[in-house]
Amino acid sequence: MLGIGHKDTGHRDSTMKDSVREYDLDVSGSVVQHEIVRPGQEPRNSTREPTFRWSNMISKWVAQDMAMDLGTANTLIYIRGQGVVLNEPSVVAVREDDGRPVAVGKAAKEMYGKTSRSVRCVRPLKDGVIADFEMTHLMIKDFLTRVTGKWQLRRPRLIVSVPSGITMVEKRAVIDAALSSGARQIHLMEEPMAAAIGSGLNVNEAGGNMIVDIGGGTTEVAVISMGATAYAESVRIAGDEMDEAIEQFVRRALNLQIGIFEAERIKLTIGSAMPMAESRETLTFGRDLATGVPRQMVIDDATVRKALQEPVGAIVDAVIRALERTSPELAEDIIKKGIYIAGGGALLAGLPERLSLETGLKFYRAANPLTAIVRGAGQVVESFKEYKGVCIA
Repeated sequence: MLGIGHKDTGHRDSTMKDSVREYDLDVSGSVVQHEIVRPGQEPRNSTREPTFRWSNMISKWVAQDMAMDLGTANTLIYIRGQGVVLNEPSVVAVREDDGRPVAVGKAAKEMYGKTSRSVRCVRPLKDGVIADFEMTHLMIKDFLTRVTGKWQLRRPRLIVSVPSGITMVEKRAVIDAALSSGARQIHLMEEPMAAAIGSGLNVNEAGGNMIVDIGGGTTEVAVISMGATAYAESVRIAGDEMDEAIEQFVRRALNLQIGIFEAERIKLTIGSAMPMAESRETLTFGRDLATGVPRQMVIDDATVRKALQEPVGAIVDAVIRALERTSPELAEDIIKKGIYIAGGGALLAGLPERLSLETGLKFYRAANPLTAIVRGAGQVVESFKEYKGVCIA
């Protein structure tokens, strides 16, 4: 038997290979053995469970602060500490007889125009505001349930981005829809402010920052300084109007009837605001208006560019009006910093170059412009005390 404080030299090598052991006396005089664990080594007979399992479970029960970009085309949700967790089309499919939802989001969008008479597909938002309150309620409730689970100890706090030109009635509709869908507290913030924060602009400094947010239903042009909007203009011409312009132009010029989502696909594939280095074309499908039978046709980017002349021109005019009404002091900052473009409409090829050509100023497309608004609202969630002043309700 070994004495206290002595080591068996014959077993030194085998002892060092495993772990170093110390011996001590407890208060009763018996020998107590301690195991010293080297860095990165698990102790023997460890029964410690991974803590992430409990944290994941608890996060489903306890309410989390969230931000939502309730857009005409897409709805995005940001959860504090997790980032963007949901990006789904703002489409709901319901039964005609009892109004029960059949599908929400991407699944409903895939059904659009392909359902029987017993099912109706609805886009509940129009021009950036709620057009169908009941369908919006069903959609928000479904999305919140997906990201938070059905059981919660406390309902979440939610920050929702809205157009800058929204009326008090439209604000009330957004708040009521969110509260009835499971949120306990609602804060509203303007989309241009959220887009500016999401684009990395310092909105709290005493200097001008100009942002152009081109969404699905509205185009927001704003000059921001010291955490507030110095000038804002909202025009209800954006991505949806581009899709409708393509749909109508193809009908008139090519005698082919296509769907609205097919027009959107054409815009994203070969659409552009000005001539590109290489010509592009794509195959489109629709119904021949002369014969009434389905037909496919090749369409090129020059045809799509003609279709987009009017909506793109309206966006350019809105930017020019905003620049004309900006104070000289803020104009100096805008010239030095440039103007940022965010929103899904910013993905249109050649749009920054077209705006630069029309105004003589530098335009920059925000990193990942489609999620810029929800990331900006998410940053407010993460640092609410710092950005609380940017909320309008």
